[in-house]
Amino acid sequence: MPAEPCLYILSTPIGNLGDISRRALETLARVRILAAEDTRSARRLLAAYNLSAEGKLLISYGEHNEAARAAGLAEMFTRGEEIVLLSESGTPLVSDPGYRLVQAALAAGVKIVPIPGPSALLAALAGSGLPVHSFSFHGFPSKKPGARLRLLESLKDREETLIFYESPQRLPKILPELANIFGAARPACLARELTKVHETFWRLPLGQLSERVAREPLRGQCTLLVAGAQNRRDQSESPDQPDPPDPDACS
Repeated sequence: MPAEPCLYILSTPIGNLGDISRRALETLARVRILAAEDTRSARRLLAAYNLSAEGKLLISYGEHNEAARAAGLAEMFTRGEEIVLLSESGTPLVSDPGYRLVQAALAAGVKIVPIPGPSALLAALAGSGLPVHSFSFHGFPSKKPGARLRLLESLKDREETLIFYESPQRLPKILPELANIFGAARPACLARELTKVHETFWRLPLGQLSERVAREPLRGQCTLLVAGAQNRRDQSESPDQPDPPDPDACS
């Protein structure tokens, strides 16, 4: 029995099996209880790294049963158990279940240990060619047109890079909406099948990106990135006028 209960939030590959960390493998090998978004995927993950599932307790933890499962897992913490939280791929809680379990663990005074690793959000941002100094993530936009359009309208003047997850089937709907609200010339990037054999980045203005997706239907997981609105202060300044020196800057 471990000295104290613990919840590990463990990131797993989003495609390329070589992306898992040694720390993640050591934790998966040692901890008995796995709370997995998909237990079948969890078993395949263990098998891929020659880790035995014998003696482990794999518990289904998904959107459909998150509330009930969080309560049951919290009870296990009272017995001093360690638990690993797994998404089907990538980092748990990022557009995936897990928030309720983290809250239950915190309420019980349980230590939270994130084990960082693959994330489609960060991989897409790094390879997009768009500014990375400031960004915001908005998950999967609503399937309801009204709610989705209200979200996009609220974001059109934001200056940071905007990041969305979207299914290939819904991209032909949201891209024309983005081009209409943000402007067809706004720079964007569509990242698909990240870390996999068919990884692709389409770096195009929203109007051209919308047209290309209409011509070439996609398959696989997609991350959509849109450049922020141009800074109005920069627009009003002469392009040849340097910024004033920062008196607190180190030389």
